[in-house]
Amino acid sequence: MNYLKMLGKSFLYMISILFFSVIIITILNYFNIFGNKLVTIFKIISALVSIFVGGFIVGKKAKEKGWLEGLKFGIIIITILFLINWIILKQELNIKNFIYYLILITSSILGGMIGISKKTVEEK
Repeated sequence: MNYLKMLGKSFLYMISILFFSVIIITILNYFNIFGNKLVTIFKIISALVSIFVGGFIVGKKAKEKGWLEGLKFGIIIITILFLINWIILKQELNIKNFIYYLILITSSILGGMIGISKKTVEEK
């Protein structure tokens, strides 16, 4: 049960960071401060940062092997994204999406590794 609570907390942080960053990007795009190319770059960066933070929280709460916890968290998130894209948006898996998913999983793994290394002595 604690593991699901940890995943839920990480998922909540990830979704909240993604939500607020999308709102900020949308507002800046609405007032023509950003161009389309810059909006695309910031969408990718906001997804990377949010999944990194989720992996960081999972890694910080993990007992050992932060990279494995980050990998599990990344695979869960990528599975959800793939199902949304496949079922709801009717998109096929192409090489561009596959590379994007691999980059997101890598971000989650790095977050888990850095999260477990930032644990204090009392938490270990």
